[in-house]
Amino acid sequence: MDTWNIRAELNSIEPRRVGLLGGTFDPIHLGHLQMAQDALDRRELDEVCLIPCATPPHKRDSGLSSAEDRLAMIDAAIADDPRFSRSVIELERGGVSYTIDTVGALQRGAPEIEFFFIIGGDTLFELYSWKEIDKLIDSVAFIAVARPGFAFDGIDPDEMRLSVDQVEHLKRGLLVGHETDISSTDVRARVAEGLGVRYLVPDPVLEYIAERGLYRAM
Repeated sequence: MDTWNIRAELNSIEPRRVGLLGGTFDPIHLGHLQMAQDALDRRELDEVCLIPCATPPHKRDSGLSSAEDRLAMIDAAIADDPRFSRSVIELERGGVSYTIDTVGALQRGAPEIEFFFIIGGDTLFELYSWKEIDKLIDSVAFIAVARPGFAFDGIDPDEMRLSVDQVEHLKRGLLVGHETDISSTDVRARVAEGLGVRYLVPDPVLEYIAERGLYRAM
């Protein structure tokens, strides 16, 4: 698949600035949505598009929930908020999901849209390992949502294994978001242990997890 009709998956009629947030979303939780909202508000985006991966590059044997379940939980989480949409581009492409391939396809499919790739601040130190990261940094603006207290100044580019220019490019996209310590791994573990996750995931997602019996057997 060389191009993708991203407009068919967006909610905005005339989006100009669209944030892209990728992940396994197994399950989607409030931390994901808070990060997306911070990016929307602070970078004046028209919309944030959530992109569930098919197979994550660094977690190929992770035993993900089905694409159907993960997509259904995303749909449940964002159903009443027109600022959010989701794309099945990586699920339909299949195989290992590389950001460089996805961003390239979306940009070719909608060259009039300015895309921004949203990541958590902790991911900055993993970018060196991403496929064709040099090309990716040159082709799309990043929005790195960091926790309060995160200090980018003084970080040695060698520590990030990127060039000085690349680090400066990433610094321009840094913003301080909410203090959120929620992970999908923790949510799954808590469900498996019979512990509550009501205030970690949106209520419709909680209901879906219960109805489908997800994460009970681990």
